[in-house]
Amino acid sequence: MKQFIRLLRYLIPYRSNVLLNVVFNLLSVVFSLVSIVMLIPFLQLLFGKTPLINEAPTFAFSPNFAISFFEFKLSTIIKESGTTQGLLFICIITAIIFFLKNLFRFLAVYVMSPVRNGVVRDIRNDLYKKILSLPLAYYSKEKKGDLIARMTDDVKEIETSIMNVLEIFFREPVNIIVFLGAMVMMSFQLTIFVFVMLLITGGIIGRIGKKLKRTSAEGQEKLGFLISIIDETLSGLRIIHAFNAGKFKTAQFKEINSSHFKIANRLTLRRELSSPLTEFLAICVVCTVLWFGGRLVLDKQLLSAETFIGFMVIFSQLIPPAKSFSNAFYNIQKGLASSHRIYEILDAENSIKEIPNPISVKDFHHSIELKNVSFAYNNFDQKEILSQVNLKIEKGKMIALVGQSGAGKSTMVDLLPRFYDPQKGEVLIDGENIKNLNLHSLRDLFGIVSQEAILFNDTVYNNIAFGFPGANKEAVKEAAKIANAHDFIMRLENGYETNIGDRGSKLSGGEKQRLTIARAVLKNPPILILDEATSSLDSNSEKLVQEALNKLMKGRTSIVIAHRLSTIQFADEIIVMKNGAIAERGNHIGLMAHNGIYKQLVELQAF
Repeated sequence: MKQFIRLLRYLIPYRSNVLLNVVFNLLSVVFSLVSIVMLIPFLQLLFGKTPLINEAPTFAFSPNFAISFFEFKLSTIIKESGTTQGLLFICIITAIIFFLKNLFRFLAVYVMSPVRNGVVRDIRNDLYKKILSLPLAYYSKEKKGDLIARMTDDVKEIETSIMNVLEIFFREPVNIIVFLGAMVMMSFQLTIFVFVMLLITGGIIGRIGKKLKRTSAEGQEKLGFLISIIDETLSGLRIIHAFNAGKFKTAQFKEINSSHFKIANRLTLRRELSSPLTEFLAICVVCTVLWFGGRLVLDKQLLSAETFIGFMVIFSQLIPPAKSFSNAFYNIQKGLASSHRIYEILDAENSIKEIPNPISVKDFHHSIELKNVSFAYNNFDQKEILSQVNLKIEKGKMIALVGQSGAGKSTMVDLLPRFYDPQKGEVLIDGENIKNLNLHSLRDLFGIVSQEAILFNDTVYNNIAFGFPGANKEAVKEAAKIANAHDFIMRLENGYETNIGDRGSKLSGGEKQRLTIARAVLKNPPILILDEATSSLDSNSEKLVQEALNKLMKGRTSIVIAHRLSTIQFADEIIVMKNGAIAERGNHIGLMAHNGIYKQLVELQAF
């Protein structure tokens, strides 16, 4: 229920619509009740069961005045024009009442539509914003497919299971209150009996609904696994075919899919049970009320037959909203399982936090420094990736990080823009701890070109201008020229307006990498991080990319992670990493003369 209350907070911006919905529903219910209550005295007058009324009633703001006035009006018409005209009058009044009832019913739905769709939109916006704000460490523990499932299928489940029944929660309680109020006026004793029966019925439905929630949570989790497998399959088709692993992946998918099938079956059966179960329980309640009310009429004579019949007619109008309420309860239990999964993301703690009133930096002045930095990923073994690292990088220098895989090179550079925070020690920029800096302005200092060219399914222009939507076209072209990308871009079908496909699938590896370099050139950052930017390229592409990188690094502070000698031999300082610590440092000539780890790596070409 706590999750449901949290979802209701999304209604606050739409409170005026919600209020109108309640008002229109109330008017709809009032006209529905009037159509039932007024028809009985009209028919009694029409068929002579009660005497005609000759005097107009005294005005009063009450239901009795309304009934008496229409009885008087009907009596006048019957006396002046006969019973046929009286019947026509009843038909016209009935049609008007039902028209007004359905008009207000439509208006209630009309004002609720932007609420239902708006809440779903707001949840999606909050989810996307949260996903962008969470640190990279969060995603190292979560399956990408499961996160996609939560943003798509779970949000859709909330839309269908909760938002679509929101109106029921604003409409049916009004129905129930109005009809119960009329029933109390007719027979308080019989109404109390009905109320107790409804509470018992609601308890039975509630117990089944809790099981539905548990089953729904299992189903959503399995669906997340399915999406993860599909995502991995599409990303790794080349390897799957190369290793003839199609049967293995198919068997894996079938196993999870079959598990999801069984859970979905249980879920469907329990959900579909709601309607027949509710109807059966409703009939049981009606039969019990008939028995109890019949005794009040026949044995104890505490209730007139006419009043009891009217009571049962109104009670029959109470059953549909009660049934809708119970069906909605089933759907909400299913939707709450999805809301729990969504709030697991929204409530996830962001370990990368800004202090109050952080310092905004606009430029890089003299140095980057790591002081006694230790770091471990939040894995099961808590193994340190970096241990007591001390390093100072002066402005304008090119620093190379080398070492075998797992030595901590990429982790070290990830600490600089605060993708992660160290467990011990501190990272300083111009003498200031980066935890004291405004995160946005800190990351503005860095340009990153990684081993994997990360591009988006958009045009060449938008990929280069990523993060700078108002970038001048000439500036984009100039950045592309510096990155040796302009010539191949102009050969594309639509030049800079060519869509490059999912992850740049329409381009070669070298072309993709040159676009990422152009993006970094346009940003024009004072600090450049190159994380093995040429390692996956062929010789010709590497030459073009390296030329672009040399232009990009000119006049900047550069931190280069590389395994090819041509990339780093002219670095101002080479840092050799081993087991998370700095093993050696110096320039190329000095380290080769030292005859240590660096020389072995050069000779083996292992970095």
